[in-house]
This record gives sequence, C-alpha cells and structure tokens, in this order.
Amino acid sequence: MSAAPIVLTIGEPAGIGPELAVMAWQALRGEVPFFLIGDPAHLPDGTDWVEIAAPDDVSAKGGALPVLPHVFDGPRRPGQAQPAQAKGVVAVIERAVALAACGKAGAVCTLPIHKQALQEGAGFAFPGHTEFLAHLCDTGDVVMMLAGPELRVVPVTIHIPLDEVKRSLTPELLETRIRITHAALRTQFAIAAPRLAVAGLNPHAGEGGRMGREEIDVIAPVLDRLRAEGMDITGPLSADTMFHASARQGYDAAICMYHDQALIPIKTLDFDRGVNVTLGLPIIRTSPDHGTAFDIAGTGQANPSSTIEALRMAWRLANAAS
Repeated sequence: MSAAPIVLTIGEPAGIGPELAVMAWQALRGEVPFFLIGDPAHLPDGTDWVEIAAPDDVSAKGGALPVLPHVFDGPRRPGQAQPAQAKGVVAVIERAVALAACGKAGAVCTLPIHKQALQEGAGFAFPGHTEFLAHLCDTGDVVMMLAGPELRVVPVTIHIPLDEVKRSLTPELLETRIRITHAALRTQFAIAAPRLAVAGLNPHAGEGGRMGREEIDVIAPVLDRLRAEGMDITGPLSADTMFHASARQGYDAAICMYHDQALIPIKTLDFDRGVNVTLGLPIIRTSPDHGTAFDIAGTGQANPSSTIEALRMAWRLANAAS
C-alpha cells in the first residue's frame, strides 16, 4: 500500500520557497504525490494551482499544484521578509506536523524559513526548523542528517556558536547522536549493518593530546563502548582526511562534532542535491539543504534540485514505513 501524500510547507513566503514548490510539482507530478500548505497569493504569477480541502483530495485534482490554503498577513514581496507573516509561517509548520502525526500525510517536507523574520514577527524561540519540529513532536533528542548522492553527515552539535561547542560536546550527547543515527540507517535507509566514521574535534584528531584532549577524554571512550556492543565505528578520525573519494567508500555516514565540519564537505560535493533529514522524530521530515535566497527570490533563477530530491526521499521513506 502506498503512503499518504507528502505535505510541503511553503516556508518564508518572500524567499524562493513558493517558486520551488511550483518547479518541484512540474518535475514530480505523476512520480511523487504531494501538496503545498501556504498562501497561494505568494505563488508565482500564472501558477496553475487548485485548492484542496484535505490531503486525500490530491489524487483527484489532475495536473494543477494542489494547495491547502493558509492565508498570510501582508502582500507578496519577493526578497523582502515581512515579520507580519511570521505567525503564518509558524502555523503552517504546525499544521503540517499535525497532518503527518495523524497519518493524513506520509511525511513533511519543509521549504526554507528565515529565522530572523520569525524571531521578530512571532517571537520564534528555536535555533531552527529541527529544534522546532522536536518541540512540536514532544521529542527530546533528534538528529539532523544531511544526505546526498555521495555522502551522509550528522553534526553532533548544531546551531550554536563555535566557542560553545567544546563544553556542549558531552559523552551523553555524542552517544545519543550515534545511537539515533545508527538506528535510522537500519530502519529508514535499510542498511542492515551501518558503518559509521566519527571525526575528532581538534586538528589531526588532537594528535595524541597535543592539540586537545576531547578525543581522548570524551570521544574515544564512547566509541569504544559502542564498538563493544557490536557497532561498526571508526574514529576519532582527523576530519581533514575523512571526505575524499576513497575515504567515503568506507562508511555509510560521518558523525561530525560541529555544524560546519559536517556541512562544508557535503555542500562542496553536491550543493544542489543535499537533503536535510531529521532523525529521531515520530514522523518523517526532509528539507532542501539551502536557505531562502532572498537575492534571487521572484526571479525564476532558483534551482529546484534539492527540493526535488527532498520530496523524493520523503516519499521513499514514507513508503518504506507504510
């Protein structure tokens, strides 16, 4: 039995999200059933869209983009975020999660938000989408994975300043991130015996303590304990040698200690096709791996590749779970 259709949230309406939704529909109709939640007034001029009342209306609406409307305050102004629309953006995400949680949507795919606009207009208190989704699902520990055709990466610490990484990197956090990743590779990605590569925090993985002791005091003991349970884990490794082509053949996912250590390699390898997957939620969530791109919003220059791949991955994972 096929999964329920995917719900796509419009994200920041002044960004490239609305046009990406249209481009993705043109590329995927007939392949991936999905519908958009958002204000149709923010779709590009001339968009062929149709209003739906519920997710199960998608299959009966023919070739037009199915939209579950949610009206935003303020006019359409591509490239100029309006704080007045922030509450609508947040409400759209909440509606999408609720639909997935009750099984009416097979997964949630989120288009990019603009956190500053949400903070100014809605008092948004979360560092990003990932943390907000965990809050909505009442889930304590989640993992942000970035997945592309050539690499999967997981940052242990995410949206925090670099000078906070060292004190935030605890054995408990590292172990939790690894366990969630390992479980998701088995259950969601159908990898029977996942292989994980774990980066060190310091240059050259600390070089035996001469460049820092986090590898010795924090990382290695956790890895030793998990290896003793039977997990296939290498590390802690020097991050500057983990991402060349032959190294990537030796693992299914790389566990990195901080945001840029994980995201720079995957965005360098394939900026346009990376997908953000949130692991550890009771629902499936994917997202394109880029921002709102205000500088090109409304110009038709947006590249839909990452959104297309995010919807495809959401559909694959939803069907595997159904």
